[in-house]
Amino acid sequence: AKSLNPGILPSLEDLLFYTVAEGQDTIPAHKFLTALKGTGLLTGDPRLKECMDTLKETLKESADGVTLDRHLFKKCVQSNIVLLTQAFRKKFVIPDFLPFTSHIDELYESAGKLTGGQVADYIPQLAKFSPDLWGVSLCTVDGQRHTVGDTKVPFCLQSCVKPLKYAVAVHDHGTEYVHSFIGKEPSGLRFNKLFLNEDDQPHNPMVNAGAIVCTSLIKQGAGQAEKFDYVMNFLKQMAGNEYVGFSNATFQSERESGDRNFAIGYYLKEKKCFPEGTDMTSVLDFYFQLCSIEVTCESASVMAATLANGGICPITGERVLSPEAVRNTLSLMHSCGMYDFSGQFAFHVGLPAKSGVAGGILLVVPNVMGIMCWSPPLDKLGNSVRGIQFCTVHLVELFNFHNYDNLRHFAKKYDPRREGGDQRVKSVINLLFAAYTGDVSALRRFALSSVDMEQRDYDSRTALHVAAAEGHIEVVRFLLEACKVNPAPRDRYVLKPLQVNVFTWLNLYAVLHRPVAITTISAYK
Repeated sequence: AKSLNPGILPSLEDLLFYTVAEGQDTIPAHKFLTALKGTGLLTGDPRLKECMDTLKETLKESADGVTLDRHLFKKCVQSNIVLLTQAFRKKFVIPDFLPFTSHIDELYESAGKLTGGQVADYIPQLAKFSPDLWGVSLCTVDGQRHTVGDTKVPFCLQSCVKPLKYAVAVHDHGTEYVHSFIGKEPSGLRFNKLFLNEDDQPHNPMVNAGAIVCTSLIKQGAGQAEKFDYVMNFLKQMAGNEYVGFSNATFQSERESGDRNFAIGYYLKEKKCFPEGTDMTSVLDFYFQLCSIEVTCESASVMAATLANGGICPITGERVLSPEAVRNTLSLMHSCGMYDFSGQFAFHVGLPAKSGVAGGILLVVPNVMGIMCWSPPLDKLGNSVRGIQFCTVHLVELFNFHNYDNLRHFAKKYDPRREGGDQRVKSVINLLFAAYTGDVSALRRFALSSVDMEQRDYDSRTALHVAAAEGHIEVVRFLLEACKVNPAPRDRYVLKPLQVNVFTWLNLYAVLHRPVAITTISAYK
C-alpha cells in the first residue's frame, strides 16, 4: 500500500458523507436511512443504537429538521463508523444485497403458489393456523436482514427446538458427555418410534427419544422454573433479544395428548437411558415446554444466523454457543434434521436444517446466513410443503449454497457472496472506467473503500489522466479536492493529466480556482 500523509486525507466520516451525499452539501435523513437499508442493515439493529439515537437528537439541531450537513452527519455516524463503513464499502458477506433480496422475493412468490399439504391438527393450537400463512426471513452473519410475507406471526418451534437444546447441552457438558447418552446416526425410522440403537441409546438428538434424553441433561438438579428460564435465556441471546415467547395453551395440549412421548419416556427409563436420579415425568414436562416456545420468522432467522456465525449472534456480537456445540449441531441437522426426508434434503439442498410440525424450517448456510421458512401446511412426512419447495427446488437451484456446489468443474450458479479473482486488476479497471464515464458516485464508493485512487494502468495512466482527457470536470474536482491525488503524475509518454487534452486544461483551471489547480497548471508549464 502506498504511504500517504494521514493529515491530508479525509476521515472515514467525511468519505461516508461524500458517498451518501453524492455531491450535495447536505444529506436528507431519509436518504441516509434508505441507503442504509439498501446495505441490509435495519435502523433497529442493536449495533446502530447509538447512531440512531444521535440522529434523532441531531435532527433537532438541523436548520430544517430533516437534513444533515457534514458536521452533523459526522456527529451521528462517528460512534458506529466501522460498521457503517463496512456496509457502504460493500464488505458484508452479501455485498449487493438488494439484487439478492429481489431473487429471494421471486422464490418466495413462486413457492407461495403451492396449495397442497395439511395443517397439523393433533392439537387445536396448531389446527387454528390458516393454510395461507407463508413467510421467509433471513439474517446474514453480518446482520443483514430481509423478510417477506407473514414474518411477524408467532408460532411454536416444536421440533425446531431440538437442535437448539442439543447445542445448549453440548455447550454446557461437552460432546463426550452428551454422546455417552445419545447416538449420532440417522435411525432410518419414524421420528417417534420406540426404538434404540445397539447400545440401547436413542439414535440421535433429532428424534423424539434422543430429544427427551437431551432434555434431561440440561441443568440437572435444578427446579423446573430455573431450567426453563435457563433455556429461554439462551434462545433469546441467540435471537439477539428479539421475540421469543411461550404458548401455555400449546404446552397443556401437548401434555394432554402426549401418550406416545410418555410411552417413549417409560421405555427410556426401563433401558436406563437417563442420567441417574432423573425424574422422567418432570423431563417430559420440560420437553413439552420447550416444544411450546414461540418465535417469529424474524427472530428465528437470527437464531439460525447465530449457528451460521459459529455461535456468535450477528446483531449483538455476543458469543452464545461454543464452536464445538455449533459444529456438532450443524452436523446432526445435516444428517438427521428433516424427519424421514433427511437424506433427500441432504442430497438436494446440502445444508443443515430442522423442521417442525408447526410448519417451520430452520435452515443454516454456514458462514453466510440463517433462514426461517414458515408455512403451516405439511406434507406426509411432516415438513412444510412451501418450505421444502423454497429450499429444494428454488434456493439451491439459483444460488450455489449446496455444500458441494463449489467443487471444481461444476456448472456455475449465482454466488451472492463477495467475488474472488484478481482484485487488483479489477480495481484498476473499475477505477479507470468510472473516471472514463464520469461516474462520480462509483468513485466516491471506491474512495470510501480505501481504494488507491492513484492506481495506474499498463500505460501508467491514472484516473486523473482519464478524467482530464474526457473533460469530466466533476471527476477531476473530486479526485483533486476530496481524494488529494497527485495533480501532476506522468504516464509512460511523460504526459501529465492536463497535457492529455489541450482543450480541457483551461476549463479545468477556470472551474477549480484552487491552489491545487494552480499547482497543476504550474506543473504543465
